[in-house]
Amino acid sequence: MTVNIEKLEFTCPGLQDGGKFPPEYTGRGADTSPEFIISNLSPQGKTVAITLDDIKNQFLGILNHWVIWNIPAMAKIPGAVPAGKEVPPLGGAVQGVGYGRHKYAGPKPPRGTSHIYRFDVYVLDCTLNLKSGSGKKEFLSAAEGHILQHGSLTGAFE
Repeated sequence: MTVNIEKLEFTCPGLQDGGKFPPEYTGRGADTSPEFIISNLSPQGKTVAITLDDIKNQFLGILNHWVIWNIPAMAKIPGAVPAGKEVPPLGGAVQGVGYGRHKYAGPKPPRGTSHIYRFDVYVLDCTLNLKSGSGKKEFLSAAEGHILQHGSLTGAFE
Protein backbone atom coordinates (compact mmCIF):
# COMPACT_ATOMS: atom_id res chain seq x y z
CA MET A 1 0.00 0.00 0.00
CA THR A 2 1.53 3.32 -1.07
CA VAL A 3 0.78 6.36 1.04
CA ASN A 4 1.16 9.85 -0.39
CA ILE A 5 3.31 11.91 1.94
CA GLU A 6 2.88 15.67 1.56
CA LYS A 7 5.99 17.87 1.51
CA LEU A 8 6.46 19.68 4.81
CA GLU A 9 7.78 23.23 4.64
CA PHE A 10 9.73 24.45 7.66
CA THR A 11 12.57 26.77 8.61
CA CYS A 12 15.13 27.04 11.38
CA PRO A 13 16.19 30.63 12.13
CA GLY A 14 19.76 31.24 11.02
CA LEU A 15 20.03 28.05 8.96
CA GLN A 16 19.37 28.19 5.24
CA ASP A 17 18.93 24.90 3.39
CA GLY A 18 22.34 24.02 1.95
CA GLY A 19 24.05 26.71 4.03
CA LYS A 20 26.30 26.59 7.09
CA PHE A 21 25.19 25.59 10.56
CA PRO A 22 25.11 28.52 13.01
CA PRO A 23 27.66 27.82 15.78
CA GLU A 24 25.04 27.96 18.58
CA TYR A 25 23.44 24.77 17.20
CA THR A 26 26.75 22.86 17.19
CA GLY A 27 28.90 20.95 19.65
CA ARG A 28 31.46 23.76 19.41
CA GLY A 29 28.88 26.35 20.42
CA ALA A 30 25.94 26.22 22.83
CA ASP A 31 24.89 22.82 21.41
CA THR A 32 21.22 23.74 21.55
CA SER A 33 18.54 22.59 19.16
CA PRO A 34 17.14 25.27 16.86
CA GLU A 35 13.58 26.48 16.73
CA PHE A 36 11.46 24.93 13.98
CA ILE A 37 8.78 26.99 12.24
CA ILE A 38 6.35 24.95 10.14
CA SER A 39 4.45 26.88 7.50
CA ASN A 40 2.05 24.23 6.16
CA LEU A 41 1.16 21.98 9.11
CA SER A 42 -1.58 19.52 8.22
CA PRO A 43 -4.76 19.94 10.28
CA GLN A 44 -4.80 16.11 10.57
CA GLY A 45 -1.37 16.13 12.25
CA LYS A 46 -1.34 14.90 15.84
CA THR A 47 2.39 14.83 16.57
CA VAL A 48 5.74 15.95 15.14
CA ALA A 49 9.04 14.07 15.16
CA ILE A 50 12.52 15.38 14.33
CA THR A 51 15.80 13.68 13.52
CA LEU A 52 19.29 15.10 12.94
CA ASP A 53 21.82 13.04 11.00
CA ASP A 54 25.40 13.46 9.86
CA ILE A 55 24.81 12.28 6.30
CA LYS A 56 28.42 12.33 5.10
CA ASN A 57 30.31 10.56 7.89
CA GLN A 58 33.31 9.02 6.16
CA PHE A 59 33.42 5.99 8.45
CA LEU A 60 29.80 5.30 9.31
CA GLY A 61 27.87 6.70 6.35
CA ILE A 62 24.86 8.18 8.15
CA LEU A 63 25.22 8.86 11.87
CA ASN A 64 22.13 9.83 13.87
CA HIS A 65 22.63 12.71 16.31
CA TRP A 66 19.07 13.28 17.57
CA VAL A 67 15.65 11.68 17.46
CA ILE A 68 12.56 13.06 19.20
CA TRP A 69 8.91 12.11 18.69
CA ASN A 70 5.43 12.79 20.13
CA ILE A 71 5.87 16.56 20.05
CA PRO A 72 2.31 17.93 19.95
CA ALA A 73 1.58 19.20 16.44
CA MET A 74 2.30 22.93 16.45
CA ALA A 75 3.54 25.46 13.91
CA LYS A 76 6.39 26.68 16.14
CA ILE A 77 8.54 24.20 18.02
CA PRO A 78 10.76 26.00 20.51
CA GLY A 79 14.53 25.62 20.41
CA ALA A 80 16.87 24.59 23.23
CA VAL A 81 15.02 21.33 23.92
CA PRO A 82 16.27 20.11 27.31
CA ALA A 83 18.01 16.74 27.73
CA GLY A 84 16.05 13.78 29.03
CA LYS A 85 14.01 10.80 27.94
CA GLU A 86 10.78 12.77 28.33
CA VAL A 87 10.43 16.48 27.62
CA PRO A 88 7.61 17.93 29.78
CA PRO A 89 7.80 21.42 28.16
CA LEU A 90 6.94 19.74 24.83
CA GLY A 91 3.87 17.87 26.06
CA GLY A 92 5.87 14.84 27.21
CA ALA A 93 7.67 14.34 23.89
CA VAL A 94 10.14 11.45 23.94
CA GLN A 95 13.83 11.71 23.04
CA GLY A 96 15.16 8.39 21.88
CA VAL A 97 18.80 7.43 21.70
CA GLY A 98 20.73 9.50 19.16
CA TYR A 99 24.52 9.74 19.34
CA GLY A 100 24.28 7.51 22.43
CA ARG A 101 22.22 10.03 24.41
CA HIS A 102 18.68 11.20 25.13
CA LYS A 103 19.38 14.75 24.00
CA TYR A 104 20.20 16.97 21.07
CA ALA A 105 23.82 16.49 19.98
CA GLY A 106 24.72 19.13 17.41
CA PRO A 107 27.32 18.90 14.65
CA LYS A 108 30.91 18.45 15.81
CA PRO A 109 33.00 16.76 13.13
CA PRO A 110 36.74 16.25 13.62
CA ARG A 111 38.59 19.56 13.26
CA GLY A 112 39.61 20.29 9.69
CA THR A 113 36.79 18.24 8.16
CA SER A 114 33.44 19.39 6.86
CA HIS A 115 30.35 17.24 7.30
CA ILE A 116 26.80 17.65 5.99
CA TYR A 117 23.96 17.41 8.50
CA ARG A 118 20.26 16.99 7.81
CA PHE A 119 17.19 17.74 9.90
CA ASP A 120 14.16 15.65 8.96
CA VAL A 121 10.79 16.75 10.33
CA TYR A 122 7.82 14.41 10.22
CA VAL A 123 4.14 15.12 10.94
CA LEU A 124 2.27 12.02 12.10
CA ASP A 125 -1.41 11.18 12.41
CA CYS A 126 -0.90 9.56 15.83
CA THR A 127 1.09 9.37 19.05
CA LEU A 128 3.71 6.62 18.97
CA ASN A 129 3.89 4.04 21.75
CA LEU A 130 7.65 3.64 21.55
CA LYS A 131 10.14 3.22 24.42
CA SER A 132 12.68 6.01 25.02
CA GLY A 133 15.50 3.48 24.56
CA SER A 134 14.57 3.31 20.88
CA GLY A 135 16.64 4.90 18.14
CA LYS A 136 15.94 6.31 14.70
CA LYS A 137 15.51 2.89 13.08
CA GLU A 138 12.79 1.90 15.57
CA PHE A 139 11.15 5.31 15.24
CA LEU A 140 10.96 5.03 11.43
CA SER A 141 9.54 1.51 11.69
CA ALA A 142 6.85 2.60 14.17
CA ALA A 143 6.02 5.71 12.11
CA GLU A 144 5.56 3.78 8.86
CA GLY A 145 2.06 4.34 7.54
CA HIS A 146 1.48 7.26 9.93
CA ILE A 147 3.59 9.97 8.24
CA LEU A 148 1.38 12.67 6.76
CA GLN A 149 4.14 15.15 5.94
CA HIS A 150 7.93 15.12 5.70
CA GLY A 151 10.54 17.75 4.98
CA SER A 152 14.27 18.14 5.37
CA LEU A 153 16.90 20.85 5.65
CA THR A 154 20.66 20.39 5.29
CA GLY A 155 23.62 22.38 6.50
CA ALA A 156 27.40 22.03 6.57
CA PHE A 157 29.73 22.42 9.53
CA GLU A 158 33.48 22.04 9.93
